Amino acid sequence: MLSLPSARGRLAHLPREARDTLFLLAVIGWVLLPQVAHLPAWCSLLAFGVLFWRGVLAVRGRPLPGRWWLVALLLAALAATWASHRTLLGREAGVTLVVILLALKTLELRARRDALVVFFLGFFTMLTSFFHSQSLATAAAMLVGLLGLLTALVNAHRPVGQPSLRESAWLAGRMALAGAPVMVALFVFFPRFAPLWGMPSDAFTGRSGLSSTLRVGSVAELALDEGIALRVRFDGTPPPRSQLYFRGPVLSRFDGREWTARGGDGFEAMAGPPPGDLRVAGEPLRYEVTLEPSGRPWLLAIDAAPRPPELPERWRARLTGDLQWVSAHPVTELLRYRAESYPAFSYGQAGRDGRPRRDLGAWLQLPPDFNPRTQALARQLRAQAPDEDPEAIVQAALRRLAQGGYAYTLEPGVAGRHTADEFWLDAKAGFCEHIASAFVVLMRGAGVPARIVTGFQGGEMNGVDGYWTVRNADADAHAWAEVWLAGRGWVRVDPTGAVMPGRIGQFQRLRAPPGLVAGALGTFSPTLLARLRATWEAANNGWNQWVLNYTQSRQFDLLRGLGFAQPSWEDLGKVLAGLLAAAALGGAAWARWDSARHDPWLRLLQRARQRLRQAGIDAPPHAPPRELMRRVAASGMPAALRQPLADWLLALERQRYAPPAAGGAATLATLRRDFHQLQWPRAA
Repeated sequence: MLSLPSARGRLAHLPREARDTLFLLAVIGWVLLPQVAHLPAWCSLLAFGVLFWRGVLAVRGRPLPGRWWLVALLLAALAATWASHRTLLGREAGVTLVVILLALKTLELRARRDALVVFFLGFFTMLTSFFHSQSLATAAAMLVGLLGLLTALVNAHRPVGQPSLRESAWLAGRMALAGAPVMVALFVFFPRFAPLWGMPSDAFTGRSGLSSTLRVGSVAELALDEGIALRVRFDGTPPPRSQLYFRGPVLSRFDGREWTARGGDGFEAMAGPPPGDLRVAGEPLRYEVTLEPSGRPWLLAIDAAPRPPELPERWRARLTGDLQWVSAHPVTELLRYRAESYPAFSYGQAGRDGRPRRDLGAWLQLPPDFNPRTQALARQLRAQAPDEDPEAIVQAALRRLAQGGYAYTLEPGVAGRHTADEFWLDAKAGFCEHIASAFVVLMRGAGVPARIVTGFQGGEMNGVDGYWTVRNADADAHAWAEVWLAGRGWVRVDPTGAVMPGRIGQFQRLRAPPGLVAGALGTFSPTLLARLRATWEAANNGWNQWVLNYTQSRQFDLLRGLGFAQPSWEDLGKVLAGLLAAAALGGAAWARWDSARHDPWLRLLQRARQRLRQAGIDAPPHAPPRELMRRVAASGMPAALRQPLADWLLALERQRYAPPAAGGAATLATLRRDFHQLQWPRAA
């Protein structure tokens, strides 16, 4: 097996062309790596196979394949792209073709012109990674790819000699740092023309743990999702975890196995007349929500939020009759808004006309021939309740859950036809969706109007940045019940709290099993993994808040802080143009001052001394070019290196001291160019 030192030795002795090609192929592979999860399998295999093939040809010094090979591979890729996407247009098909073209272009890497095409295809492919993810991790990976491509680009413009990749990387890093102020100015002040600004909206579809349907008993084992659904920052002291019920879709229709919302999940269907008798009491909770993209129109807020969330200008929201806020279009980008909620509230006692409610039949319906034993149990509870009091029936059901041997489990198994019967009388175990569904079926069977509410409950505070993190799936996603009681309206009842009190309030958080590395870290130090995770999520949240969520409204807020009374995008353009002009003038002034302060000839001579010292040749600070030439001649280096250096040093001396009548003296610009093209010796 080839050891690492021997591999480095072989790479060091490769011809420059082979070395540079291998470096470029490695950078391209790095740029393509984040795309693998989103590309067809054949595309990834073909792209990396072509890169490996090209690397083998470079190492062995073999000729590149002929044009017919490339034509055949391109036609095969076009056919496979059509078979995978049924089109050659659009985002997914376009990215697939760009990846294939980038890989195939490396098989034509013969001249600098071909290399430039590969570089710029690489830059474009790097940008397409943000179609799928704009996370901090993706940005960091693409920054590494950017520096790699810049290094290869710089190296390609140094055609003479064998400059090291380290020198090219250093120069590329300096170029990137020099351009960073311009990049920051463009980011901060370049006008964002919503909704054109941003990534394609379908890049974030379906990332929420919520749905407008709930199919009971179809999952044998619940997989915990540690993905973040939303982050919350409270004004002042946060409330108890037991009050953190983030309201999502309300499910009322039941066909025996599946619960669905009454109006579907569209804006117009869901956003019917709001409740006319919503009453709130006490001090409100004021907070800011950063909602992750979900592809759904739901705007999550803590129960109950009587006023609309403070949304960006192009967003609008309406309150449904089920007390849920929905937006006019799906949330397909990171969305930040402020909201105000009252944990003490009541609603639903009166109908839409303001009179006592009588339209309760929809919340009493049960499909025939389903769950007969649960309906018999419901009739029994109703008969045992004093005066068939609905509140007494609710309390009797909760006592049964608390004292009847029921358990909370993430592995309930697949249920049969009668899901409520199996929970109440057979398995006596399930997670929050099973428990809520079985409870609502029992209540309806007992004549108590009831429905399921889905959303999120609890969360955990990140000690690094002070934000509360709410996660998908059963880590924080939750389902509870609402029952209608005369004189009180809709009342929240969380039957899961009777089965597992620690689940409500998040004293016992559900977590996905750690991976191999995370498990090892957790074993070594129980708190280290938690600290690392909190720090990483705080960094991600900062990225979300200050980069991804830097919208046009925040740009205008910045301009107001700079003194613009009514800022517009024209003002942004003026500020940006002024900054760029000031930067250009400042750079020109600095260059003029620097050239006047430092003699460019002496600076070039000093750089030559530094290169000679790096080669192990004694070069005193005040040695003139002719003395340096003598020391080079006496160094014993090969003549192929010694003679060009001696000639260049003498040319440098002539440029300074030869009289104008002598003629033939090289210009300083020519000497600078030759300096970079010389093959400077290296210390052994």
